[in-house]
Amino acid sequence: MYWCKIIKTDGGRYMIKKAETLPISLREHMRGGDGTVIIRDFATKEELLGNARLFGTITLEPGCGIGSHTHEGESELFFVQSGKAVYNDNGTEREVSAGDVTICAPGECHGIRNPFDETAVLTALIIMA
Repeated sequence: MYWCKIIKTDGGRYMIKKAETLPISLREHMRGGDGTVIIRDFATKEELLGNARLFGTITLEPGCGIGSHTHEGESELFFVQSGKAVYNDNGTEREVSAGDVTICAPGECHGIRNPFDETAVLTALIIMA
């Protein structure tokens, strides 16, 4: 259950979810990847109004990753908040680091792994096509 605080300013409503209340899930061997991926959801599917499937952070500890997979009917974007990782872009591996953005369009294949010594944190958004 989420704890939310509604703040009204000038007649508007802003929903605030405190960081410590955001749900965290652990995905072992996500999409065939190594280790356990940590996902912190910012919003529920209902709050995303059916336009997105995920909005949150993905944490990749050293040695962890998400295996290569194809997105059908949706796109996934990663914004690298901190650290670095190796991104599989349709079979071509490229290093990404803090400040980089990746975009996997519908029908495209991607994956990501962290072979480095520091934790990588990504903001992830999966939007419907």
